[in-house]
Amino acid sequence: MKPYILSVCYPAGSARPSDEVLDRVMRDVNTVNKEIKAVGAWVFAGGLYPPSTATVVRPKDGEFLLTDGPFIESKEQIGGFSIIKVPDLDAALDWARKLSRAIGTPIEVRPIQEHG
Repeated sequence: MKPYILSVCYPAGSARPSDEVLDRVMRDVNTVNKEIKAVGAWVFAGGLYPPSTATVVRPKDGEFLLTDGPFIESKEQIGGFSIIKVPDLDAALDWARKLSRAIGTPIEVRPIQEHG
């Protein structure tokens, strides 16, 4: 089994969905998460606080510079993620399609390098 991260992408600066929309999205996401768990592919998932809550730690001249906010300016941001273990990329893409349908946003799929 290979680990993959399924990153939930959304437009930078977008407004929070209405409670009604958010309730539907969370219900649909929970359904997909239950499916992932049922087949044993679930590792971990979580939502992220807004990019404005981020702190970047950057090495500089033997010291570290701390900067508030996201690492880079971008048109899309990551709002959450799922870590799954599946046989191959095709299986990871199948789960990404289900999450994208549930959330209504793009899902970036990336293999995770395992060390250890």
